[in-house]
Amino acid sequence: MTADHQLHHERILVTGGCGFIGSALVRRLVGADGRCVANIDKLTYAGDIANVAAIAAHKNYVFHQVDINDLAAVATVFEPFRPDGVIHLAAESHVDRSIDAPETFVRTNVLGTFNMLHAAHAYWRNLPAAEAARFRFLHVSTDEVYGTLGATGSFSEETPYRPNSPYSASKAASDHLARAWHATYGLPVIVTNCSNNYGPHQFPEKLIPTMIIAALEGADLPVYGAGENVRDWLFVEDHADALCCALSRGLPGETYNIGGRAERRNIDLVRDICALLDGALTDSPHRPHENLIRFVADRPGHDLRYAIDDTKMRTQLGWQPSRTLASGLQQTVAWYLENRDWWMRHRDQRYDGGRLGLNHLSHDRKDRRHAG
Repeated sequence: MTADHQLHHERILVTGGCGFIGSALVRRLVGADGRCVANIDKLTYAGDIANVAAIAAHKNYVFHQVDINDLAAVATVFEPFRPDGVIHLAAESHVDRSIDAPETFVRTNVLGTFNMLHAAHAYWRNLPAAEAARFRFLHVSTDEVYGTLGATGSFSEETPYRPNSPYSASKAASDHLARAWHATYGLPVIVTNCSNNYGPHQFPEKLIPTMIIAALEGADLPVYGAGENVRDWLFVEDHADALCCALSRGLPGETYNIGGRAERRNIDLVRDICALLDGALTDSPHRPHENLIRFVADRPGHDLRYAIDDTKMRTQLGWQPSRTLASGLQQTVAWYLENRDWWMRHRDQRYDGGRLGLNHLSHDRKDRRHAG
């Protein structure tokens, strides 16, 4: 069974709705579900108004360029829109950037989440009883809050938090705030922790688009360490379905892990991408693309392995992903091949492909690109 298509939440406030995951969610809510959506987004480097172009003119959609660090501006969105639910995705999300500029992550992910909880609580406590009972605040987080795994095991909702990067620490803090606003103030909060997302519209700094774009350019494909780090991969549209499911069926005060059950070593994932490009670009002078792989100095505090136990999400809420890693990766590679103007614009204007997270590493120019 996929996510519930009979949501009880007709009017949904989404933060970060121009980002990668947020835009997939907004497109689904407005386009497929016909829900009314108010989208709050600051439009940082990773937020792109073009990501929601398909529904931008829809009568059920409104956009507010608002920074969640501006509490007064956030509060003014609630009352005129009168949401039945909030899905809070707005966050700084790139581990390497958090190594270089941790204060930005603390400000947005911790203080920004506080502002959203504070504004939502002020709005919710004044709702009529029936509307207050229906209202939900869904806080979207990451499996990285749990730290790292060895060769076996998986993260469950009961796994203790042990974040190892400034990014994951800031998300862990925001999770604790969400929990506290439920326990202390009664705000009907639900928390989700997801595995690594991938798919169309992902900003070029992340592993999969980085490798696709570098291979197309015939540049090195830099892989951290020996490429032994393992991630569980979740197609972004499957994640959007899961969030709708959690909002409509999840219980306040509960946490739900969302995974793809698609573990892959980084080096194997990069080889998969190379093979897909070899098949799609038979005339490319860079074939076989696997010859472009280069191993570079590892990321500081690089977690070895993430794996999600999403049994609770599947059994209690009736969700499961609709794509395998193979089919999702094929769709993703095809999208980047067909949408060169989209990623070239970002590369020209917002991110040149240079490696980030070098605060504690030698600035070796051979490592200039990001490695996943």
